Order: sequence, then structure tokens, then C-alpha cells
Amino acid sequence: MNEALDGVIIGSGHNSLACAVHLASRGWKVGVFERASVPGGAVKTGEYTLPGFRHDWAAMNLSLFAGSPFFKEYGEELIGHGLGFVPVADCFSSVFDDGSWLGVSNDLEATAKRIEAINREDAKTWRELTSAFPARAETLFGLLGSPAKKRAFASILFKEWRRTGTDGVLDLGRFLLASPRDWLNETFVSPKVRALLAAWGMHLDFAPDVAGGALFPYLEGMANQAFGMVLGQGGAETIVKAMISFIESRGGVVSCNTGVTRVIVEGGQARGIELADGRQIIARKAVIANVAPQALQKLTGETGNTRYDTGLSKVAHAPGTMMIHLAMDGLPDWSAGEELKSFAYVHIAPELDQMARVYQQAQAGLLPAEPIIVCGQPTAIDASRAPEGKHVLWLQVRMAPGKIKGDAAGQITSTDWETAAEPFAERALDILERHAPGTRGKILGRHIVSPAMLEADNPNLVGGDQICGSHHLTQHFMFRPVRGFADGRTPVGNLFHTGAAVWPGAGTGAGPGYLLAQKLAG
Repeated sequence: MNEALDGVIIGSGHNSLACAVHLASRGWKVGVFERASVPGGAVKTGEYTLPGFRHDWAAMNLSLFAGSPFFKEYGEELIGHGLGFVPVADCFSSVFDDGSWLGVSNDLEATAKRIEAINREDAKTWRELTSAFPARAETLFGLLGSPAKKRAFASILFKEWRRTGTDGVLDLGRFLLASPRDWLNETFVSPKVRALLAAWGMHLDFAPDVAGGALFPYLEGMANQAFGMVLGQGGAETIVKAMISFIESRGGVVSCNTGVTRVIVEGGQARGIELADGRQIIARKAVIANVAPQALQKLTGETGNTRYDTGLSKVAHAPGTMMIHLAMDGLPDWSAGEELKSFAYVHIAPELDQMARVYQQAQAGLLPAEPIIVCGQPTAIDASRAPEGKHVLWLQVRMAPGKIKGDAAGQITSTDWETAAEPFAERALDILERHAPGTRGKILGRHIVSPAMLEADNPNLVGGDQICGSHHLTQHFMFRPVRGFADGRTPVGNLFHTGAAVWPGAGTGAGPGYLLAQKLAG
């Protein structure tokens, strides 16, 4: 006999789990079904190098989760289920080719003095931006956290109009359309301050010249200045474990090694799912799929809505990312300064033009000649992730093509990731070594995760795209993933779509899952 649940959720990423938490709290009997052996999607932690060294597989920064509406509602209970955060005071920094560095700490005076040493006018601007941030944050976070409905957006903009007038709303619109380079060039004088912030755009597919990308460097800079950053105690998987414990305490089930082969659709309605072992799970109220757009099509077939089906098939993905996990005898000895050892992130992204070239090369299918390196130093903040006196490094190599057509440097001849991963990783480590000599000598173990491996582990990360679809303006706000369906609805009755592919998109804030759960259960 087929099992019946109120809500059936495909995939166990943090959006799925946040959705399940809210539904379970409203009395739904929910089941989450995951093809992989470990839950969490891109948010998981494991000993990928040596025993005792705990590495975050992909996501490391949990600030969006800690500051989310979902956490505001469920944080206390999740802490009771084992969730733990570690606060970060020295948040992010960049090193430059002249041997200098610049970083943002949540101590305003410390940050402003660093900027002032480079440019007094920029330090004055930084203080002004910080002072104005609370009022602007209310509007921006309101937009990014609201349901993808015209009325919701209009209400927020009306409040902004009442507060700042027509000129204020027009200025906001101009800012939301600006590229990182546009905003940074008109706001700051120093190329180093510009590069420090622009590096965050590369985390979300916003190279310096991509329209609509100014928002993210601004928010990361200001939010880290105002609130600092948080990492997960013992690893990012702390949020996953806590949510699963919550779900199970309410009678829900999270089942791994349980692939879903199709969504059962009868008479234009989703009735349940069929598992790889042939079992069928009936859904009394909703089937919720946390999958990449093209994967949803494979589960359902044609929906009967040509515009929706075509839209899903044409969703564009961001370039990929390579992850390098390192077990270390010690933290890197940064040439630019010993203080860098206290920062959660050190970006090796010294110039806007270099970032633009890297993005262009990856988009063209080329291995970038000088990729951006994001060096995470989680054990500088949370020593529990490694044996006493040892450390882990979390390296993101951005950007990398999902499919390799060539090498921008003309050195790597391989065009498949199975053989190109090692030399490309060596290129990244060479860059790290230039800025922190002796780092290679401290490596005790390493694990390279190519874009192809990221996708094999989690099919939502198409071509190693960690954000499940580009966030360019044509695929953002009410167009994510398809106009008219940004709230998680699909043309199939009782079938809903969630995850990073759906508004408000990527990040650890759990917005897509939480908003959908509120839509379904109040």
C-alpha cells in the first residue's frame, strides 16, 4: 500500500528543510526525499581530507540564515535542537599585488582607519554609508524578503516614496539597475576599496560590468560592517542537523539514498512521487520540488504551459566554481600582514579589470589565466573544525567553466575536468603561494572538487553553478525562474518549485523555502 503524507519534498537542501520546518509546525506530516547519502545539498560538512579536519563542502557563511525572517521565527527552537553559531568580528579582506591589504571588521573605527590610510575621502564616504545603512536596509531587505508579487513590491516602494519622495525612489531604481563598477566608481576614489567590495559580486555571478550587480557588494559591505558575520559551530551543517531534528520531532521524515524518478501527475494535478525502488508516496496537499529548472521538467514532462516549459529549458546558469579543501599544519603566512590570519575570508581579487577578464574567460569556456581565489579561514574563528593547533582552508576558485573549451593561459591542454582539475588547482595554489609564501609546505591533505564533481554530487549545481541559475536581471525578481511563477507555483496543480532557482534566489537565507511554506500553510 502506498504511503500518504501531507507534503512531499524532493531534495534536502536548506530551502527544503526550512519549508518542511514551517509546514511541520503548522501540523503537516511531511517527508523529504534525498537522492544523496547525506542531507543538506550544498550546505554540508565532512572530513574530506584527513580524520578530524572538518570542511564545509560549498556554503560556509551563514550570516543570511542568522539574519533571516525564518530564523527570527524558529531560531530559538532550532538552537534547542543543537544549532550553534560562531560570531566573526574580522569578516572579509582583500590582498593586493603591491603587498598591501584592506579588510572590513564590524568595528567601524577599525575599518574606517584602514580605508583612511588609503584615501581620506573614501573613509568619509564609508562612514556616511554606514550611518545611512539602517534606513536603506529596511527597504532593500524588504524587497529581497517579500513574496514575488506586484502588490508586495509596490507596497515597499510606496513606503520608500513616502519616506524619500519621488527622487528617492528614482535613485533606488537607478541603484538596483547599476553594475558593480558603475556604483563603485561613482562612490569611491581608491581602486583598492572598489576591488575589496567588488569581490563579493563574483560570489553571485555579478562581474564588475553586469547590470543589477551593485546591490550585492553594497549589502555585503554594509551588513558585515553593521552586524559582523557568523559561521556554523563545527561546520555549516549545524543548520541542516538542527532543522532535521526539528522536523523529526514533529513526526516528519528525512530520507537519504532515496531518489525520485518522477512526479505522479493525473488530470493536471500532482498526486505524489515515484521513488527509484518503485514505491509511490501520495501527497495529500502538495508536492514540492527543490531541483534545478531543467530537472523539474524531467520529473514532470510537459506541463501544458508552453511559455513555462520553454522558460525552464532556457534558464541560464552562472559559471562554475572549483572547491579546494586543505588540511593545514597552520594558517597561511600572508605577506601583506599577520592581521589577515584573523579574517574569515581573504579575497585574492586585486582589480576590477582582472575580475571582468576572469568572468569573460569562464563564460567563453576557458580556464581563466588568473582566477579569483576566495580563501576561507574558518578555524581562525572556530577551532573545533580541526585537531588542536591545526587548521582547514576553504578555497573557492572563481570562475571556472562548466564545460572546458580551452585554457586562457595556453598551458592546460585537457578539456575534461577529470584531467584538468589537478593542473587548474595547481594554478590556484600558485596564486595563493604568491601572497602567502610557504603555504604549500603547510598542507597536510587536500581534496579538489571540480565543477563536474559538484554537479555529480548535487545535480542542482549545473556545471558547478553554486547559485542554481544566473541572478542577472532577466532571471531575477519576478523573472526567477519564469515570469508569473516566481512564487513557487507551477502550471501543475499541487506542484510547487523551491530552492535557489526560485525567487529570492541563492544564499543561505532560506527565503524560497520559507516563503513557499507560508504561502501553503499560512
